[in-house]
Amino acid sequence: MTIKNFIFDIDGTLLDTEAMYIKALQEVLHERGMNRPYAELAKTFGIPSRDALIRLGIKDIDGVLAEWTPKTEEQPYQDTVAVYAGVKDALGKLRDAGANLAVMTSKRQFEFDRDVVGHGLAPYFSQAIVAEDIAHGKPAPDGILLAMKRLRATPATTVYVGDTVYDADASKAAHVTFGFAGWNGKRPTDFTADVSFMTPQAMLNLLKA
Repeated sequence: MTIKNFIFDIDGTLLDTEAMYIKALQEVLHERGMNRPYAELAKTFGIPSRDALIRLGIKDIDGVLAEWTPKTEEQPYQDTVAVYAGVKDALGKLRDAGANLAVMTSKRQFEFDRDVVGHGLAPYFSQAIVAEDIAHGKPAPDGILLAMKRLRATPATTVYVGDTVYDADASKAAHVTFGFAGWNGKRPTDFTADVSFMTPQAMLNLLKA
C-alpha cells in the first residue's frame, strides 16, 4: 500500500538543533561542577528533557531544567540552529502531491513556537503533536498514534521520519514504517530503519511505491 501520511520528528530531522540543546546542557552541568562529555549527553538527544536527565542520572532534575531551558535561548546556542538543506522544498512537494503531513515531537509548545514556527516550518503541517499533548514520550508510541488519529491515517499508509533509536522504537510500537533522516549526516548503528532517505527529496519516492 502506498505511503501517503508523513509524520516527522523535528530535532535532528527537520532542524539541526543538537548543538543548541547539548552544548547548553553541558554548560549548565559544568557550572554545577559536573563535567560530562558531549558524546555522553548527545546519546539522550531526541527524548523529553526530563527523561534525558533521568537517563543521565542527574539528581537535581528540576533545578537543571530550570537553568537548561533559558540557556538554550541565549544567542550563541540559538545561532547553531538551522533547517536542513532541502527540507522545505521536499515538504512543499510532498504536500503538493497530496501527502498528509504532521509533526510529532518531544518539544514543548514554547519550543515548537520558537523553533518550528520561528524557522518557517509550521505552515507545511496540518497537525502538530507536542510534549504537552501526550502522557508518554518517545520511545512510547503515544505521539505517533495521536498524530495518526488526527490525520485519520492507518499504520500501513504511514511513515514516521526521525533520526534516533527512540524514533525507531516509537515507530515499531505504533506499527508504522520508520524512515531515517539520513540527510543529517549521521550513521547510527543502534537501530535499523525500514527505509533511509539520504536526501529530503528521496521521500517523494514513497508516494510512487
